[in-house]
Amino acid sequence: MTGTAPQHTRPQETRETEGVDGGVGLTALLVAAARAIETHRDDSLAQDVHAEHFVRAAPACADWPVRIEQVPDGDGNPLWGRFARYFGLRTRVLDDFLLGAVRTGARQVVLLGAGLDTRAYRLEWPSGCVVYEIDRDGVLAFKHRVLAELSATARAARVPVPVDLRGDWVTALTGAGFDPAAPTAWLAEGLLFYLPAPAETYLVDTVDRLSARGSALAFEAKLEKDLLDYRDSAIYTATRQQIGIDLLQLFDKGPRPDSAGRLAATGWSTATHTPFDFTRRHGRGPLPEPNDALEGNRWVFAHRTRE
Repeated sequence: MTGTAPQHTRPQETRETEGVDGGVGLTALLVAAARAIETHRDDSLAQDVHAEHFVRAAPACADWPVRIEQVPDGDGNPLWGRFARYFGLRTRVLDDFLLGAVRTGARQVVLLGAGLDTRAYRLEWPSGCVVYEIDRDGVLAFKHRVLAELSATARAARVPVPVDLRGDWVTALTGAGFDPAAPTAWLAEGLLFYLPAPAETYLVDTVDRLSARGSALAFEAKLEKDLLDYRDSAIYTATRQQIGIDLLQLFDKGPRPDSAGRLAATGWSTATHTPFDFTRRHGRGPLPEPNDALEGNRWVFAHRTRE
């Protein structure tokens, strides 16, 4: 669990940047840069006008590109071309999932490991929607500062829940006003493969326990038998060499649980897709290639159809 240092040893700027300038937190800035690049494309799949401001506000990535034109080899770059396009596609697909869930009755949205997600600000939410953002204090503090400097206005009631997901996030969430008796749209975007299998199972079981009929959950999984088989893939190599993020050091390398099957056994309908399914649907995004780091990625969509 994230510790709380005495205030005199933890000034505001340190508290903020310790959330995003290293480890898994730094990957939130990678996704922000990818969303910025996607936003400026002529054939953009998702718009996030705030994303580039996160990139420019963090010292660790102040020189990262926020437009594909700033990348010398453009879309030929495995990181800022193909991988960034993957994140743009993922953003669009999960945007559509959440908006579909609220159109069918959910008014609570919970972002698990919210990172620098700005969906509360950029999506058109129905009246009465509440968006709960769960993440570590440092990440949420950094996001709040950047958005406040932009005078950004949320389009739904936004409730930050500053708690580490390894801690008692259920008490924190319910204490912030979450109602487990009401349908909820849950999202775990780019989260579960950083967790050991028991932690993933606990999180999925907890979401199941807190979900009324009519709730929905989307999450991303990785199904490779051995992640290290892909260590020399173009995406992982470029990410290590260009921005110093070794994703394979951050991912949990143990066997993954069958979370979709677990949900199906407790009253959820589930559908599992590859990202390439949506590339073909939208007409842009990554397609399979040899030694592909995206080969095992799956996007799972679950709906609670019975109690």
